Amino acid sequence: MAYRRIEVDPLTPAIGAEIQGVDLSRPLDDQTYGEIHEAWMKHLVIFFRDQDLTLDQHKAFGRRFGALHIHPAAPGPEGHPEIFVVHTDKDSTFSEGNGWHSDVSCDAEPPMGSILRLHTLPATGGDTLFCNTYLVYDNLSASMKTHLEGLTAIHEGEQIFRGRYAEEGVDDSGKNYPRAEHPLIRTHPVTGRKCVYVNQAFTTGIKELRYTEARSVLDYLFEQVERPKYQCRFRWRKHSIAMWDNRCAQHYAMWDYRPHTRSGFRVTVKGDKPQ
Repeated sequence: MAYRRIEVDPLTPAIGAEIQGVDLSRPLDDQTYGEIHEAWMKHLVIFFRDQDLTLDQHKAFGRRFGALHIHPAAPGPEGHPEIFVVHTDKDSTFSEGNGWHSDVSCDAEPPMGSILRLHTLPATGGDTLFCNTYLVYDNLSASMKTHLEGLTAIHEGEQIFRGRYAEEGVDDSGKNYPRAEHPLIRTHPVTGRKCVYVNQAFTTGIKELRYTEARSVLDYLFEQVERPKYQCRFRWRKHSIAMWDNRCAQHYAMWDYRPHTRSGFRVTVKGDKPQ
């Protein structure tokens, strides 16, 4: 489409684009919303610079794309359960997103998209990498595609979330974390394109295969996600925003800046059951 309200600058041929010409602290008119949505569907992850939003403005922008998801494990700031806090400093024992994944794919209806704004950053480091999983699928052989399309991937949250937020006062004893079964190859509900839908964080097996068989298939697909030709790498600045489509993209937040601090807020938009 021809963009009239925004400017779109692609990062790589595979994935990613920076968007200019819009102030996300203000409500979006239909034309601007439509152009942003179109760019998002085309590039899978889009980036905005210099967007100093309040939590309410951040949530309002997210709600323009759908109802907001509440994380099954992490507590939000007081009065803002829809906000997911991203914070790593010199005392952190883990870093959010430090491995290839699609957000909370263990949910029965995994999130459609995520919108992250960082306000505190190290001088260098803390980049986020994104992968186009349409291209992972497109570059499989025809026989491999046929084989994978009949398989069901198992996604679990237990091994990721159990005890993770204990230092923030979360007692999850007795809590059951999400577990879901999704098609290993899913079809995007908007674009109609097929993509690989497994990730290193949440996918623990394949329903129709024995454990060793499943590990071989999954390890092969995980290696494809790691190939640079399917990726872009985003260098953050203060008040930058990244907005990614969890249905067809994965991301990896680099933790290469210790002892420095990287901090921000994310809203996540609800999705539907993968088909």
